[in-house]
Amino acid sequence: MVVCSIGSGLSFGSTAKSVITTLCFFRFWLGFGIGGDYPLSATIMSEYANTKTRGAFIAAVFAMQGFGIVAGSAVAIIVASGFRHGYPRPTFMQDPIASTPPQADFVWRIILMLGSVPAILTYYWRMKMPETARFTALVAKNAKQAASDMSRVLEVELEAEQEKLEDSSPENDYVLFSKKFVSRHGLQLLGTCSTWFLFDIAFYSQNLFQKDVFTAVGWLPAPKKMSALEEVYRVARAQSLIALCSTVPGYWVTVLLIDRIGRFVIQLQGFFFMTVFMFSLAIPYYHLRGQPCGDKFCHGHHLTFIILYSLTFFFSNFGPNATTFIVPAELFPARLRSTCHGISAASGKAGAIVGAFGFLYAAQSTHISEVDPGYPKGIGLKNSLIMLGVCNALGFFFTLLVPETNGISLEDLSGETGDRYEKFASGRPNRTMPSEV
Repeated sequence: MVVCSIGSGLSFGSTAKSVITTLCFFRFWLGFGIGGDYPLSATIMSEYANTKTRGAFIAAVFAMQGFGIVAGSAVAIIVASGFRHGYPRPTFMQDPIASTPPQADFVWRIILMLGSVPAILTYYWRMKMPETARFTALVAKNAKQAASDMSRVLEVELEAEQEKLEDSSPENDYVLFSKKFVSRHGLQLLGTCSTWFLFDIAFYSQNLFQKDVFTAVGWLPAPKKMSALEEVYRVARAQSLIALCSTVPGYWVTVLLIDRIGRFVIQLQGFFFMTVFMFSLAIPYYHLRGQPCGDKFCHGHHLTFIILYSLTFFFSNFGPNATTFIVPAELFPARLRSTCHGISAASGKAGAIVGAFGFLYAAQSTHISEVDPGYPKGIGLKNSLIMLGVCNALGFFFTLLVPETNGISLEDLSGETGDRYEKFASGRPNRTMPSEV
């Protein structure tokens, strides 16, 4: 992550296409690193936390993403503002070439390279962090090392009990996608993958194309009325306001309530309200947007639109954005936990790709004169929002495949305690089931 964040800012080439090719290379391997950190961060916290507060601890790890979003926007605002005042330029409408100063090439490079700072700051502590005791004990079968690691982390004396590991049931030694795995965890993996996939279609579409939505309702000027640096500044400012008012609060409401009302309820209500607010935006879209008058829209209800749009972000984070990260780190056995979480996360990113490219084409105007250069006619922003609402509704129903994990030990959830698994698998588990941890 450190190397590729820095490499992204140093992308080189003699032509624009070669620079983009180099940038894509570094961003791919950056995604590879982040794709490893996703399941590891969730699994490390789930295996170190106690049963009673496990959800809040994993949610707090994920909630840091909210501060990262705000920090990223702040970096973009500061860098763009500095260059904008140092190198003022006309709008794109006035002069398409002069609207982007040569110094703008430093702006995106600085922003991307500063992304390495958080990874650098955590590198030392991550290197010193021991393997989780559950993996060391249940997979590596080394009770002595597991006890030593836990003693160091918890600062208490623990005694190794190697004989208990040697007496463990061979029924739990199944591999990924075996008949035993499919019978025990097949529907659960389908549930975690499908809900993350459907959620990310809607979530990343909203995130990547916020500026188009803000422009459509008149919250931002049309791109041609701004210089390149002005556009970076204004878009980053608008995104930071959405993050501060809806995204970050949503994360921390989840942290507060997840061990009280459970993951299942939070994910279900999150998908429900995302669906409601998305349809509330889409169905009266033209009424909320207003009528075209010149280069902007008049007589609309722009404040109502922005509030409804913000609420979709609030309930995405007080909802499936957090729970799709948490639940896969709890459901599966220790030797497959990170792998199954990684598969679920990869399904989500597949949804992000579908949402990003699909929305890019689908949101194009139905009138050929209003279509962006190089794109065919689309179905329009209104119909695109309806499609995102349908994805959220499907996520609501696929959530029914995901069991509640609140108040149950990881061993009970994964079946590693043997006889108790059948009770758990037979229906939605009792939240008061005694914990092995």
